[in-house]
Amino acid sequence: MADVIRLVQGDQKPDITLQLTDNMSGNSVDLSAATTSILVYFRAAGTTTVLSTITCTKTDAVNGIISFDFAPDVLDVAAGMYEGEVEIDFNGDIQSPYDLLKFRVRAQF
Repeated sequence: MADVIRLVQGDQKPDITLQLTDNMSGNSVDLSAATTSILVYFRAAGTTTVLSTITCTKTDAVNGIISFDFAPDVLDVAAGMYEGEVEIDFNGDIQSPYDLLKFRVRAQF
């Protein structure tokens, strides 16, 4: 994922919507099983410490579409570059083969 998602310190929006696809086939990942859950781990770029774990909503599970926003305090961070890793839990089988999400957080006015 090459795009940088632009955010502002302290905000709780926007809602981020992603479509998860299989890297080999290009087909959408079916997330429709009730036991499937999706998380995004948020950290400063170039570090290993997870700052927040964000729970995703299955917006269109059959077509691999998820969304998430930022709970209070998630974006109470220093201005700079951040990244996110998507993790799918298929009832205990974990998959994280997706490119890192890239975020740029700017200071509030």
